[in-house]
Amino acid sequence: MNEPSLHLYTDSSPNGFKATIALEELGVPYRMHHVRIADGEHRHPDFLRLNPHGRIPVLEDRARGIVIFESAAILMYLAEHANTLLPTDPAARWEALTWLMFHAASVGPILGQRVHFEHFAQAADAMAIERYRRLSEDLFAVLDQRLQGRVWLAGDQYSIADIAHFGWLHIARIIDIDFSRHRHLAAWFARVAARPAVQRGVQLPEPATGP
Repeated sequence: MNEPSLHLYTDSSPNGFKATIALEELGVPYRMHHVRIADGEHRHPDFLRLNPHGRIPVLEDRARGIVIFESAAILMYLAEHANTLLPTDPAARWEALTWLMFHAASVGPILGQRVHFEHFAQAADAMAIERYRRLSEDLFAVLDQRLQGRVWLAGDQYSIADIAHFGWLHIARIIDIDFSRHRHLAAWFARVAARPAVQRGVQLPEPATGP
């Protein structure tokens, strides 16, 4: 069997799930390398040569000699590589890219900070917890409004914008961050979660179980 060109370096995390979901949706051959963050493997020199920031996921396309890190960039590369998961109509395409960037710049970082202060910080910081709860609720409200009367976040197609948001909201649901009162967002989450490729993607490289 020929070695696939696409190699994914990842761990069980919301950002990692974006890449595994996209690859499973595309059905393209790839090889996955489990970078165990808990064991410090993301600081190994071999991995730092791929991403000097020491973060997963990383996608390597060996046939083209291309290495990509940052999950939004990986999603864009995969969508263009396979010519799907991103609308071709210019208006819809830019809608999808705008909502992808909204996730990368706002949703992911803010939910990441909320998870840190609520679950991982060594000392409780009530002001930080309140701040990131409020900011994440604001984001849920924006997404809920966007999804009113819509099946997907951008255009008429499921896209990398949906995949990006689902990665973090999947983890939010696991650790009991409740967004169910935002009914349009909750209905969208259920639609994405029902997709077979999504169900496979969040099990790779192993299921996340929360902190």
